[in-house]
Amino acid sequence: IFFSVFNRKTGEPPLINGWIPYLGKALIFRKDAFKFLLDQQKKLGDIFTVHIAGRYITFIMDPFQYVYVIRNSKQLEFHEFADKMASKTFDYPALSNGKFPDLKENLHRIYQYLQGKPLDIISDHMMKNLQDIFEWKCSQATDWETEKMYKFCCSVMFEASFVTLYGRVPAADGHKVISEIRDKFIKFDASFPYLAANIPIELLGATKKVRKELIHHFLLPNMTKWLGGSKVVQARQDIFEKYELLGDYDKAAHHFAFLWASVGNTIPATFWAMYYLLRHPEALATVRDEIDHLLQSTGQQRGPTYNIHLTREQLDNLVYLESALNESLRMCSSSMNIRISQEDFVLKLEGNQEVSLRKGDWIALYPQTLHMDPEVYEDPKEYKFDRYIENGKKKTTFYKAGRKLKYFLMPFGSGISMCPGRFLAMNEMKMFLFLLLSHFDVELVEKKAVRLDNSRMGLGILLPDVDIAFRYKLRS
Repeated sequence: IFFSVFNRKTGEPPLINGWIPYLGKALIFRKDAFKFLLDQQKKLGDIFTVHIAGRYITFIMDPFQYVYVIRNSKQLEFHEFADKMASKTFDYPALSNGKFPDLKENLHRIYQYLQGKPLDIISDHMMKNLQDIFEWKCSQATDWETEKMYKFCCSVMFEASFVTLYGRVPAADGHKVISEIRDKFIKFDASFPYLAANIPIELLGATKKVRKELIHHFLLPNMTKWLGGSKVVQARQDIFEKYELLGDYDKAAHHFAFLWASVGNTIPATFWAMYYLLRHPEALATVRDEIDHLLQSTGQQRGPTYNIHLTREQLDNLVYLESALNESLRMCSSSMNIRISQEDFVLKLEGNQEVSLRKGDWIALYPQTLHMDPEVYEDPKEYKFDRYIENGKKKTTFYKAGRKLKYFLMPFGSGISMCPGRFLAMNEMKMFLFLLLSHFDVELVEKKAVRLDNSRMGLGILLPDVDIAFRYKLRS
């Protein structure tokens, strides 16, 4: 009685409607989307539609069919949906409202600054800024220092990312200014899942006030004081200046949104990478050996007073570090890849399967079900730091039912919705772990297990449900 499954029109997948008007299956989905989707897959097969809060979302559960959704970017659009959600969440006018011709395309073009040679430049700056922060941490750590791990990752990654992208705050209390922005950011970020779920900001306590204060930090008079910002932020500023209808507050809101995009998922991903390494001594020892070996082979000294320089090639060759990082991303990412049907059309899939879609229907891929599939990943709930290594090289072939998968790890989305900053994000996390393990002996102080907090299911990297204490001291 509690859910109805029926076909609407020929070719449309079975519909799970739920019995609560408008909400449909929203509450159950929100509680544990992963379990809910697997249960429906068992009952109904690989394609079904779920009514969630007024939307009809068709889930494609078979990873071999992903490519047909990703490839159909003309009929299945993503940018307009993302634009609407971001403009509401970060309080700027939607790009697609016709007032700002080509702004979306112009902003998209700027992502070239996060690839190729420009990526090397911004990565070098990030490395230098991380080293400055670690050096400062070293000067504090005369003996064992104890801190909370999420808080530690958050403070280091937020400051290094902020300074790399927007520049240094030259005031004597520059550290303090960035810490204040970070504290407000954390408050705003806690409400992010509610804003993404379309809950009016007026119902979210102080969130509206905090968002306004954050945006004010990015008004031009404040940003012009910051020294040594990145080319990518400068290019964004130059473009905004060309649009007279874009107010000062709107431009600042765009800058704030870019900051959120840069650190909102990277901080929790860094936490999980560090947490799993510290929970697994063999992984920690292997990754540290690889780091020490690279420093020796390039004639570089480790320690706070030495400047370490890593080329992109050297970072890429740290196969155990990358595998450990990919393994933690596999375990903690929960993004929903959404596309919206632009017209009534029939989506053709492998094996002569077809799905009839109506204009405005949502199609969703949920890669977490792939990441935790025991057919693809043996013992998927276990952390295996070398899962992405084969014969000492990167492993890129994974199989399901004896067939090679094109997509096997999707923490950054797919196709047109793939995160443009993914290369920088990977570099940042590798550099953080590299410096942490080359500078410090690190160990957990508490034995408790940290679990995934499911309140962000479908939105990216899941946060930990609690923080955990660890300690560090300078390596002898």
